[in-house]
Amino acid sequence: MIDTRSASTALNKHKGLQQFFRWLLDEDEITRSPMDRIRQPKTPQKLIPVIRDDDTRRVLDACRGKGFASLRNEAIVRLYCNTGARLSEIGNLLVADVDLNTESVHIHGKGAKDRRVRIGPKTSRAVSKYLRARAKRQGADEVPELWLAERGLNPLRPNGIKIPLKRLGTAAGIDGLHAHRWRHNYAHEWKLAGGDTGDLMLLLGWASDDMPRHYGASAAAERAQEVQVRLGIGERV
Repeated sequence: MIDTRSASTALNKHKGLQQFFRWLLDEDEITRSPMDRIRQPKTPQKLIPVIRDDDTRRVLDACRGKGFASLRNEAIVRLYCNTGARLSEIGNLLVADVDLNTESVHIHGKGAKDRRVRIGPKTSRAVSKYLRARAKRQGADEVPELWLAERGLNPLRPNGIKIPLKRLGTAAGIDGLHAHRWRHNYAHEWKLAGGDTGDLMLLLGWASDDMPRHYGASAAAERAQEVQVRLGIGERV
C-alpha cells in the first residue's frame, strides 16, 4: 500500500486490520494477531498551498460568460471559496439546501453532521443567476440535485465537478487546482484574522482538534509574522 497509494491510505488500512484482528482475538477465533509486529506506517505531513485571492480572481475570470456552464461554474467556485466546504459537501447540495432569503446553505457533512453556513452577497448573486438559468431547462424542477451537467438533466456529481475545476485551473494558469485548496485558504484567512478556533471547527464541520492545526499549515509562518508585526514586541521601548 505504501508503494502504490498515499501514506494516509496505508495508515487507514493498517488501523482497519488492527481492529479486525483484535475482534478475532476477542472472539477467540485466533490466539495472536499478525499485526502485533507490523509497525504503523509513518505519514509525513503534506503541506497543501493555500490559494491566494489573485489566483481565485483568475479562476473566476475564466468562468465569465452568460452560458449555462459559465454561470454554474462561477456559482460552484464562489461557494467553495466563500464557505471552505468539502468537495462532496458542495457537490451533493440539493436545490432545497439553498436559502437565498437568508443567504445561507444547508450542508450535509461527514458523519451525518449537518450545518448551515452563511454566504456573502457575491456568492448569493452567482447562485441566484445559476438557479434562474437552471429553471429555464425543461424538467429541471423535477431534479432535486442542485448542479446539472452542461446538457440534459443529469446531476453533476462531486467527481464530475473535479473536471471543470481542473479546466478552469489550466485556463487560469494554476497547477493542481482542486476544491480542497479553498478549504485550506478558508482556515488560513480565519486564523490570520484572529478568528476563534472553536467557531472555525463548527463552520468547517470538524470534530477533531487536530484539523485546525493541519489546515492552512503551509501559511503558518506568514500568520506568525503578521502577529509579530501587530504585537510590535521590542518596538515600544
